[in-house]
Amino acid sequence: MCAKKVFVLLPDGGGLRNFVFSSFNRIGNEMGYDITYWSSCAFPIKETFNYNELKIESSSIHPLTHIYSRARKRIELNISRKDFKDEVYDSYKFPLNFKGLKNTLKSLFILFLITLFGSKRGLERLKRKVERFERKNNKYHLCKQQLQEHKPDIVFCTNQRNTQALSALLAAKDLGIKTICFVQSWDNVPKAMQVLETDYYFVWSDLMKEEVLKYYPFIEEKQVIVTGTPQFEMHYNKNLKQSRETFFRNNNLDVNTKYICFSGDDRTTSPLDQHYLEDLAKAVKSLNTKGNQLGIIYRKCPFDISDRYNDVLEKNKDVIRVLNPFWNQIDNRGDMLPTIDDSEMLYNVCEHSEFVTNVCSSTVFDFVAHNKPCIYYNYEQPQLKKGIRDIGQNYKYVHFRSMPTKEAVVFCTNKTQLESLVLEVLSGKISNVEDALKWYKIVVGKTPTQSSKNMWVALSAIIN
Repeated sequence: MCAKKVFVLLPDGGGLRNFVFSSFNRIGNEMGYDITYWSSCAFPIKETFNYNELKIESSSIHPLTHIYSRARKRIELNISRKDFKDEVYDSYKFPLNFKGLKNTLKSLFILFLITLFGSKRGLERLKRKVERFERKNNKYHLCKQQLQEHKPDIVFCTNQRNTQALSALLAAKDLGIKTICFVQSWDNVPKAMQVLETDYYFVWSDLMKEEVLKYYPFIEEKQVIVTGTPQFEMHYNKNLKQSRETFFRNNNLDVNTKYICFSGDDRTTSPLDQHYLEDLAKAVKSLNTKGNQLGIIYRKCPFDISDRYNDVLEKNKDVIRVLNPFWNQIDNRGDMLPTIDDSEMLYNVCEHSEFVTNVCSSTVFDFVAHNKPCIYYNYEQPQLKKGIRDIGQNYKYVHFRSMPTKEAVVFCTNKTQLESLVLEVLSGKISNVEDALKWYKIVVGKTPTQSSKNMWVALSAIIN
């Protein structure tokens, strides 16, 4: 009897850590499945791991797909705002660009599409038009040809938000092949980031399942399967742990210093992020004059290639140690992609830092998996001016309403209190760990160590 064939669709590098660097492949092989990574990303899976890999050579989508998809997102958010009587959905919209003739025409066309298709029925018509566009695309025919040649039993897409996956999934559906997609991130569902429609959906938790059914009523309950996410499995892999002495020696850290991690954000989430790092550096320096021996590990957002932190890092190099994520570009092209070594780096940054500080990042969950606290910055910077996004709106987002209590993080609401908060967290006088673990269970799910296995159990049930 031939092994069932599973195509794991990677429309980008976002699924590498979850489905290539994790135990996902090993578990599937042990269960007897024939796994092929059907990949559009530049990472050399075959050469690195000797896993079966089939490249999707075309990266083209129909010229109108991106524009229609932007209109789709805004229409969905408008519908959510109306249905749930909540203005928060407007804050998920990226501003349209009216700089230059080309951008202006594109934005005006998006506004026209929103007017033309701006209802639930219109939204369905718009989505079907996008599918017709992609079926005319050369990439669709290439993907269909690959599927006809290799005949997989199922196609599992590693995220639901990338238009690069449309052609491949439409080709699979047209050939009668079952399709599944994984909802990649904890905030994706309320943000209207469900670009793809498949036969089944794997989600992190009961909370995320409720959200999928709430925002997409055309999806039936049996189509949504709670599996957890492989994203946090690495934090339970003790083989990644280095001793404090080894980690500090390898990264030029002082073994006698207690380090606080500052986890950087992207420019959209926290456009003035460098000033929060500067505030932390000032607090640490002040505490050091009072008999403490503290330092900062700065781990930047992998996607932030700006120089906005440089001045702060240079002025505070006596207390800040930069430990960049092990992400890079393959052949200096395309998006930043994780490397397998970054899992070990992140594990040990969490393990050997005293706690983490950031602006509303999901790293709160990485650190609480190591029983480490988190401070969220929640005050305006004096550099805030018209045209710069206030970070305060982040905490109004729907996914933060999942907090079981306001103590699930330590909020710093005024920079004048930062120094005292740092000291109180260091001493254990204040901790969010107990409530953060409850939040972690709500968001990440009940079995954070079993997500890859749960996925294969679900895949087996669907295939068979």
